Amino acid sequence: MDRFPTTLPTPRFVKTTGGSLLRWGILAPGEIAAAFAHTLHTNTDQRIVAVASRSKDRAVAFGRDFGISKSSDSYEQLLGDDNVDIVYIAAPHSEHRKLALMAISAAKHVLVEKPITVTADEARDVVHAARRGGVFAMEAMWTRYLPQTDIVRQLLADGAIGEVSLVTADLGFACPYNADARWWNPSLGGGALLDLGVYPISFASFVLGAPTTVIGAGITAASGVDAQASLILDSPNNAQALLNASLLSETPAVASISGRLGHITIDSPFMMPSAITLHAPGGKAKLRWEDASGIYGRDGLCYQAVAAARYIREGLTESPWHSLDETVAVMETIDDARRQVAAQAAGVRAAAKSKRALAEAEN
Repeated sequence: MDRFPTTLPTPRFVKTTGGSLLRWGILAPGEIAAAFAHTLHTNTDQRIVAVASRSKDRAVAFGRDFGISKSSDSYEQLLGDDNVDIVYIAAPHSEHRKLALMAISAAKHVLVEKPITVTADEARDVVHAARRGGVFAMEAMWTRYLPQTDIVRQLLADGAIGEVSLVTADLGFACPYNADARWWNPSLGGGALLDLGVYPISFASFVLGAPTTVIGAGITAASGVDAQASLILDSPNNAQALLNASLLSETPAVASISGRLGHITIDSPFMMPSAITLHAPGGKAKLRWEDASGIYGRDGLCYQAVAAARYIREGLTESPWHSLDETVAVMETIDDARRQVAAQAAGVRAAAKSKRALAEAEN
């Protein structure tokens, strides 16, 4: 495409009702599980039929809040229920591998909250198990299934901005430090990169594919997790991604894709239902699309569930819009970035210690 387009593509697969129906089970109900349950029962005809938690009281309360008939304090009981087709795993990252393997072993399809696991090796374990078991498995990277993302997908496929050379994305919020809280606790998969950075990194992967080089720098918290990280990803065809994730400050949460013939911007928060603008070079023209569906914020979680149901109906075992191999590759990028940030922090601490020792010796 050598001319600036006159219209934007229409997003595909935006209907959230009338498709294949699945009976969902939820493992580990919490904040994100509540958001998922709310939008499923409000915006789709998918239905949650069972919930399990380590706490019976929590499971019962969750079931009461969302009209779920079966509540249990046994994951095994839910996974043994023949009326459950697919399991949504909403536990902290540190539990994803274990619960996903349990569900796959029980021959259940799985939708695993992002990030799929804490490391790439753990992600490979889940992928291998799902492929051996012949069940559908997908990371809940819900941004991939939003209407705005499909418009961007089509624009890139049509060459609307030419060859892409730069991708930018950021996500951060000011999270008060508490060493026991999920965001800061290394045993729970804490840190900015795993909790927030997975969104910008997955966005860059969506546009550019897996990077050839990862350059990371950042700040670590007292607990040892990365509190803030900045990444440069080098990709084939001389393209780069500039990404940021932070637990220390609120960032704009916007994303952009730049090419020779123009650029695309995704409004804040880019990972939720929002709006996109296609810009011609020099600001000479632009086309804008705004999400008018009425599905905003975390209600956008419904699109991934409907997509999973469609894929399962079609006999697929993974998402064609977000493959398991790509999911593992994103985890490899996060692993690399976390190692670099930790090494940098260790170097800074060593240099400071050496400086103090030198000052004490001189005194």
